[in-house]
Amino acid sequence: MSHKRIPKRRAAMAAGGVVALGAAAILLPNANASQDGGSSDDAAAAPRTLKAADASDLAARLAGLLGDTFAGSYYDSGAQQLVVNVVPGDNNQVVVQAEKAGAEVREVDNSMGELRSGAQTLKAEASIPGTSWAIDPRTNKILVTADSTVTGDRWDRLESTVDGLGSGMATVRKSAGTFKTFASGGDAIFGGGARCSLGFNVTAGDGSPAFLTAGHCGVAADQWSDAQGGQPIATVDQAVFPGEGDFALVRYDDPATQAPSEVNLGDQTLPISGAAEAAVGQEVFRMGSTTGLADGQVLGLDATVNYPEGTVTGLIQTDVCAEPGDSGGSLFTQDGLAIGLTSGGSGDCTVGGETFFQPVTTALEAVGATLGGEDGGAGAGDAGDGGAGAGDAGDGGAGAGDAGDGGAGAGDAGDGGAGAGDAGDGGAGAGDAGDGAAVGGGDGSGLTG
Repeated sequence: MSHKRIPKRRAAMAAGGVVALGAAAILLPNANASQDGGSSDDAAAAPRTLKAADASDLAARLAGLLGDTFAGSYYDSGAQQLVVNVVPGDNNQVVVQAEKAGAEVREVDNSMGELRSGAQTLKAEASIPGTSWAIDPRTNKILVTADSTVTGDRWDRLESTVDGLGSGMATVRKSAGTFKTFASGGDAIFGGGARCSLGFNVTAGDGSPAFLTAGHCGVAADQWSDAQGGQPIATVDQAVFPGEGDFALVRYDDPATQAPSEVNLGDQTLPISGAAEAAVGQEVFRMGSTTGLADGQVLGLDATVNYPEGTVTGLIQTDVCAEPGDSGGSLFTQDGLAIGLTSGGSGDCTVGGETFFQPVTTALEAVGATLGGEDGGAGAGDAGDGGAGAGDAGDGGAGAGDAGDGGAGAGDAGDGGAGAGDAGDGGAGAGDAGDGAAVGGGDGSGLTG
């Protein structure tokens, strides 16, 4: 695969400027196809057709309305409808209100409190490297995943903990691969022998241009270049990994850097108007410097992943594929909303697998930055007053960072941080990136450097 070099003063490639592997053609058409359906009082109780970002916003509002009755929600992408879970009880009035708001209401057995309690039990008793869990509102259970390293006593411990949660509370599935963060040596953005992908250009709190990438990339090296062996163009300002997230804010060294809010798909660019919360069932796209463009669905929110380097919480779980070097790359919607930053997972883009993403909204809040239509975007490229690809991408992008704070089926999966970062100095079996293989643990099971 050929890779394009990121121009030094423009460094605008939200995913390293690679060829889009033929997927771009499915991304942009029909970007605004789903519309709000029906407005008459007679149709008020019928589920409405919604865009995924609007469904996420509605889910957050209904979570507050329903209170303890709320048991998660998800987006039915086929029907373009929000499905809200409720537990049985004296809740007829609020259920009717939820239906009038346009959601499909479904009765389930497990309350959100019970599911969150189960996730806390997993955290306390089964924080085993190679495992993950997230609340799956479609099954109304906790989805527990174990990679190929979880065997013997560790498998028995996990299975016993899940059984102890009670019947109908959780399901366990095995993954053929191993959970690892997706940094590697090669192309895109480079630091200390590691290769990652740029996620989204943002404006730092002081108005200077910067970008978001994965936190495990940010702790791998302080300075990053747009060419292997090239001069640094950006310096890490903040980085979180492991612990409560996997994100880093990296400031461009040149304050005049042109950093428009867009994702480079190789043969075209997609303007990014703002950030939005993910919704379970939502279709999403990922861009990365190794594998280009890939798509899939959101499977779970507030996921906990036990990497070899430590536990990371608050992630988005998807079935979108990724490979080493894609770390930090952008997860977004077809209509230009930033959703996540590639963290890690298992498998590859040949056999598939699970991939986890840092929510962009959480990262922006933590580092005090803004993106796209939220505040104009650094170095907006002077595209006049609304030109396509302008850093501003409009002045109020749909769903720009205000899609609520709960999202569909968000499980309080704990706040992790155990086993924080055995950085080593190159990790045996750590690929060919020499002695700078970032955070990869000593046995090569972490970063593949």
